[in-house]
Amino acid sequence: MATNENLPPNVIKQLVRELKNLDETPPLGIKVGVNDDDFSTIYADIEGPSGTPYENGVFRMKLILSHDFPHSPPKGYFLTKIFHPNIATNGEICVNTLKRDWNPSLGLRHVLIVVRCLLIELFPESALNEQAGKLLLENYEEYARLARLYTEIHALRPKQKFKAATVDQTSSVCSVDPKNVESGVVVPTPLAPSLNTMKGMSGQDHPTTGATLNPTGEIGISSGSGAAPQHMATHKKECGLVKAEADKKKIDARKKSLKRL
Repeated sequence: MATNENLPPNVIKQLVRELKNLDETPPLGIKVGVNDDDFSTIYADIEGPSGTPYENGVFRMKLILSHDFPHSPPKGYFLTKIFHPNIATNGEICVNTLKRDWNPSLGLRHVLIVVRCLLIELFPESALNEQAGKLLLENYEEYARLARLYTEIHALRPKQKFKAATVDQTSSVCSVDPKNVESGVVVPTPLAPSLNTMKGMSGQDHPTTGATLNPTGEIGISSGSGAAPQHMATHKKECGLVKAEADKKKIDARKKSLKRL
């Protein structure tokens, strides 16, 4: 059974601060929950961005933190079935932020914003779901039809709300009812009260903390016989700000390295 013993005390303190921050200033369209007996698994509900085939759906995902986090990136998985080129049929998420572009200074907020942006910026060139990637390149309308169908069948509905989170004053972390915990791990049933959550989907703007979204370095949705909806441009601009801030962060880091030399 995974417990907090798998994570060093300083990492647990960092996670407590991050979770408190996510509670006080939640990212747009994201709600976070955690079992305070096991910080190595972080759950989140991601609201499908408007103007995409994932609109009107809520997708549950989890981040699994290894014992050497934050030196190694968390692993991300969608628990809700989704038709997406960069999300495998087993839920594995393919995004550079969780791979070669990982930086220990990146936090949970950054990772979650990147994952939500992945529902807006799709990259068929590095597809984990080959069927979705092929359709996105050759026939956007058919890809969008299947993505909407998956959303209608499998995704949760935005109108269904989590119970309000209760925050433990001693640890500043969401508390979990022991009756709803099995073997120390929260079981993420659809919008179950056992998965206490931070305040999310409140419409507050998220800070652009930076991300590298494109696994290939190219940006944009390629399409064949169909074209992507025009009103996705607003969401793309939002994700572009995230990427721009990441580039600035890399430049600042290089400057600091040169000063040391």
